[in-house]
Amino acid sequence: MDLNLQRPLLFFDIESTGLDIPTNSIIELSFVKVFPGGEERIKTWKIKPWDYEKQCQRPIEPAASEVNGVTDDMLVDCPTFYELSDEIASWLEDSDLAGFNSQKFDLPMLAEEFERVALTGKKLNVDLHAPRMVDVQNIFHAMEPRNLKAAYRFYCGGEDFDNAHTAEADTVATYKVLKAQLDRYPDQLKNDVAHLSSFVGKRYVDFSGHLIYNDAGEPVVNFGKHKGKTAREVFEKDPSYFAWIQQGSFSLDTKHQFEKLEERFKLERLAQKFKRS
Repeated sequence: MDLNLQRPLLFFDIESTGLDIPTNSIIELSFVKVFPGGEERIKTWKIKPWDYEKQCQRPIEPAASEVNGVTDDMLVDCPTFYELSDEIASWLEDSDLAGFNSQKFDLPMLAEEFERVALTGKKLNVDLHAPRMVDVQNIFHAMEPRNLKAAYRFYCGGEDFDNAHTAEADTVATYKVLKAQLDRYPDQLKNDVAHLSSFVGKRYVDFSGHLIYNDAGEPVVNFGKHKGKTAREVFEKDPSYFAWIQQGSFSLDTKHQFEKLEERFKLERLAQKFKRS
């Protein structure tokens, strides 16, 4: 089934130097951009992983190389994410997003790279919280719990796809799986990005899921000693917690979202103070 799109849907997948988002970088990024009407465009970048603090190439963890087949020497002459950021941002314009398990890793990792670029002072018009996000794995796990290879085998004809764990092969496979899912579950799935993006899963405030929305639409801490408490409640009873987040080993996006909430709560407190005076 072809996708019913009101605006472009950008499927994406990354390969990285490792799995810890704050300390790792993207080494391969692939986009499959599907337009209303069915036009498809594919773009893949090999990227030199850059350590902005040490100003050098970030090494790939051996375990990551074993999975993606990429070694440090293969990326020496590639552009950095900073150098590619304008081009990557242009592909993201006016698009919703889709991927396989992207909500938990690929999207936070992509956001982290853009946050690092922003810290250098470069201005980019990118807000990855704005697009709808369709995570094909959420649909797959709800219907047939397994991984991308099994999903492709199950939905797309029984064969494994070539070059698994390369960004482009995984991205194309994810696109094909979503179309096949729409064919297989016409009664449960609507051919609509708004419906697909909200199909199972929690509503995250930050991409790493340290903050989630509760049923009332309030940001709630989703880890550690304050898990289950609203961010507002934590701000009122333990304001130093917000400073601890900024100093901790969290993604830049997580720190940014806590910072925005802290600024909002302080402004609201100030407004109440002037209202009473």
